[in-house]
Amino acid sequence: VQLQASGGGLVQAGGSLRLSCAASGRTKSSTTMGWFRQAPGKERDFVSTIRWGTGRTYYADSVKGRFTISRDSAKNTVYLQMNNLKPEDTALYYCAQSVRGNLYGSFDYWGQGTLVTVSS
Repeated sequence: VQLQASGGGLVQAGGSLRLSCAASGRTKSSTTMGWFRQAPGKERDFVSTIRWGTGRTYYADSVKGRFTISRDSAKNTVYLQMNNLKPEDTALYYCAQSVRGNLYGSFDYWGQGTLVTVSS
C-alpha cells in the first residue's frame, strides 16, 4: 500500500486548509485511515481517524470542532478539512492506514508527510 498525501502549505491563523491522502489498491471496509502530526521537536501525535466501512470518525481533543475527516471510497482517498487553524497546528502531517482497524496508533502504512505552517 502506498499513501500519497498533499495539500499542506502556509496559512494565516484562522485560515483553512484541506489535506488529501490517496491510497493505492483497494481499501477494505475493516481498514481505518487517519492523520497524525509531528511538530518540530515533538513526538508524532494522533489527530483523527475514520473507519473505512462505517465512516465513524475520531478526533483528538485539540482539533475537535475545527477539523473534519472524511473519505471518498470511489477515489480511495481520505481528507482532512482544517478550519480555524492556530499556530500550534503547525506540523508535518502524515496520513496512515491500519489494516487491523486500529484507531490511535500502531498503523501499518504511512505516507510521506505534508507540511502545514500556520502563521500568527
